[in-house]
Amino acid sequence: MGTDNETWVREFILLGLSSDWDMQVFLFVLFLVMYMVTVLGNFLIILLIRLDSRLHTPMYFFLTNLSLIDVSYATSIVPQMLANFLAAHKAVPFVSCAAQLFFSLGWGGIEFVLLAVMAYDRYVAVCNPLRYSVIMHGGLCTRLAITSWVSGSVNSLMHTVITFQLPVCSNKYIDHISCELLAVVRLACVDISSNEIVIMVSSIVLLMTPFCLVLLSYIQIISTILKIRSTEGRKKAFHTCASHLTVVVLCYGMAIFTYIQPHSSPSVLQEKLISLFYAVLTPMLNPMIYSVRNKEVKGAWQKLLGQFSGITSKLAT
Repeated sequence: MGTDNETWVREFILLGLSSDWDMQVFLFVLFLVMYMVTVLGNFLIILLIRLDSRLHTPMYFFLTNLSLIDVSYATSIVPQMLANFLAAHKAVPFVSCAAQLFFSLGWGGIEFVLLAVMAYDRYVAVCNPLRYSVIMHGGLCTRLAITSWVSGSVNSLMHTVITFQLPVCSNKYIDHISCELLAVVRLACVDISSNEIVIMVSSIVLLMTPFCLVLLSYIQIISTILKIRSTEGRKKAFHTCASHLTVVVLCYGMAIFTYIQPHSSPSVLQEKLISLFYAVLTPMLNPMIYSVRNKEVKGAWQKLLGQFSGITSKLAT
């Protein structure tokens, strides 16, 4: 168990967003609705890609992975948060807290790498369209997806093991909405400088490296688009990347702001809002972004709805 000054707790208490009951009920309803929209939207995107053969391409293979990750990431945080809104004792067992950190951090890491993979896919589509099907063959797409999943999972496992070996003495109150990495590390009653270095290094490897690859891909993409003479050709090339670029800006922006500099991190309230942004808002917006800004997805929706209305009209007659 350790010494008198260095012990391990059996459960943690999540302080959450508010202690006011009326506010907690309001937040419960709000985030429950947003979570349901998230699950429904992402599963509809997966179903649409599955049903429409025109969407059986590398881009939509990766989009299916992205939707699965978004649902999983939201599910690793939101249900626990909803339960805590209505609970008098907002306790999380030690094992559950470790599991939540592992899965939420894992899904987040996988998504960052996957977005870099998707940027490479868009780079090939715009800069080398004639060889796109040859380069982005099924075997390569599968290997790239597996690389994303493995790298995010390994990073998460490393952080979870290191973090939950830290003694926290009697400090079991986590001032956050979930068992988030930085919030849990700060509970330690020992020097955490080595943990902060590990967080910094892994952030550079798993966040900044994919971000730089995305940046390089889009520099090449923009350069290629500017060389296209026709206005219509430029618009078509830009729309090919618009959805992915929007998601990239949403996902990478706040993550870089949050994790790259632990010593100059934002306030506790800002950290909670950032976590809500990733757990609730981003997974909910991603399917909307790909539906609204993507002509192929909109066309697939129209086709599916047309088939559905045709079936219902036949049943009615």
